[in-house]
Amino acid sequence: MTQDAAIEVRSLTKTYRSGLLRRRFEALRGVSLRVERGEIFGLLGPNGAGKTTLIKVLLGIVRRSGGSAALLGKSAGDRAGRTRVGYLPENLRIASHHTALTAMEYYGRLSGLSWSEIKSERVRLLESVGLADRSRESVKKFSKGMLQRLGLAQSLLHDPELLILDEPTDGLDPVGRSHVRNVLTRLKEQGKTIFLNSHILQEVELICDRVAILDRGLVKAIGNVHELSAQQSEGLELEIFAAADEASIRASLGARDIATCQPHRDGTHRLVLQLADQAAVDQCIDDLRAGGISIVGLSRRRITLEDTFLKLFADAPEIVQSS
Repeated sequence: MTQDAAIEVRSLTKTYRSGLLRRRFEALRGVSLRVERGEIFGLLGPNGAGKTTLIKVLLGIVRRSGGSAALLGKSAGDRAGRTRVGYLPENLRIASHHTALTAMEYYGRLSGLSWSEIKSERVRLLESVGLADRSRESVKKFSKGMLQRLGLAQSLLHDPELLILDEPTDGLDPVGRSHVRNVLTRLKEQGKTIFLNSHILQEVELICDRVAILDRGLVKAIGNVHELSAQQSEGLELEIFAAADEASIRASLGARDIATCQPHRDGTHRLVLQLADQAAVDQCIDDLRAGGISIVGLSRRRITLEDTFLKLFADAPEIVQSS
């Protein structure tokens, strides 16, 4: 394992056995990935993909069956490595007698911090996640989103180098999600590494430098959002608003496959075409202009992470790697 990676996983496997017949279930089937220090890395995949198992192996909660895994240059589960990691589980359980302040004290003690260290940081951290005005309130009154924000604050209390966050924006409204994104962005600017698992694809797309997509214990794709989108897209989707009747438009475009041609409220026609590449786009525009068609609006549809995700799971499994 190299010393400069925040997380490095090589050919990692995990097999569970269950039932009277001890039937085998392969949760991880040779996962390899590398998370660089200072980046925000997203982990995606459908239910049962192996995401939670991977996180548990990294934290030393579950023993791997094969391969290797390391955090901050230490073998996964090594005590010296874990002390430099902050963790937010998907369903954080906090005893109901706690307030936000006493919960921070409790988790700080578990992290080996002194009372003075906890006291100097807990108010600042609660303020950073938007809980300063609720700090003395019983957690019994907290919503799921508020508990997630408290969980994020406790994961930062011991000033970790690496954060592992399991569904950090689950239960948050759009304002709360935006607030958490801003917190994570500031942490990255401070040099922290963030490894997050989320089912909210738009969130991952907005904040992550790179992502890995897991399916049934295998890495289906890994890279930045733009690379993955480019690999999974088949040509371009072009939207055009043309000031002409449908017959004239079709005559100008000839045999091209027009996915949509419908009247628009401003008197134009809205066209959607699937084209192979930029050269095909240029030729399409030239043909419309040569036919006397006035182009009122023109745009290329952006391929989103959700499009990429759905495309991957519509096709046969295969591994895609990007730098």
